Amino acid sequence: MQVPGSAALVTGGASGLGAGVVKALLDRGGRAVILDLPSSAGQAMADQMGDAAAFVPVDVTDPDDVAQAVAAAASAFGRIDALVSCAGISSGRRVVARDGAPNPLEHFRRHIEVNLIGLFDVARHAAAAMCANEPSADGERGLIVNIASIAGYEGQVGQSAYGSSKAGVIGLTLPMARDLAVRGIRVMAIAPGTMDTPMLAALNEDFIAELVQDNVFPHRLGTPGDVGALVVHFMENAFLNGEVVRLDAGLRLTSG
Repeated sequence: MQVPGSAALVTGGASGLGAGVVKALLDRGGRAVILDLPSSAGQAMADQMGDAAAFVPVDVTDPDDVAQAVAAAASAFGRIDALVSCAGISSGRRVVARDGAPNPLEHFRRHIEVNLIGLFDVARHAAAAMCANEPSADGERGLIVNIASIAGYEGQVGQSAYGSSKAGVIGLTLPMARDLAVRGIRVMAIAPGTMDTPMLAALNEDFIAELVQDNVFPHRLGTPGDVGALVVHFMENAFLNGEVVRLDAGLRLTSG
């Protein structure tokens, strides 16, 4: 799949990793539809980027909203070549709190609804839209890239909900790739490590240095640009399919 002229749909595209993906695609001649909450900076971002970008508001936990948003995204540029699902939440809670109270079930349910069910809902509609694409010489019609996390492998204390939701994304990768192979649609996932996102913006340099000390190399936070560059590679390398790629500088989380 060639990036120039392609049309991608990016959930969570108004900030963080999603914004990095949008920028990487546009820098290489692609087009992007930003899907994010109505309260996000998505419209301002699209306006700033010009005709190569569009914004469609969506709540990925609302099935009707998702169906309408993906249809609007497909109409924006006449097709969907790639979907990159970056929308997600992360909030830490222990299974049993220090005062002995059990983790509220709604906390766990919310992570599954946003990070896994919402991701799948967008993917199924986007995949259906991709089926209308004229196949390439290799028979390819589209690419889906889902953002997981290394917490899906090695979740830390307080990450039972988040880690479970991201483990679900990891487990979804190969079966979805096998389901969509007959349609010429590839499915990949990225499991980022410690990334420079708005959630870390308020941390001081000493604390950030502690966060990255367990990286094998380099000893820095990952960036949205790192994620964007990997998505571009996935698009260009059609032999990649059904795989989860760790983007973590060799980091392996401990129980801390």
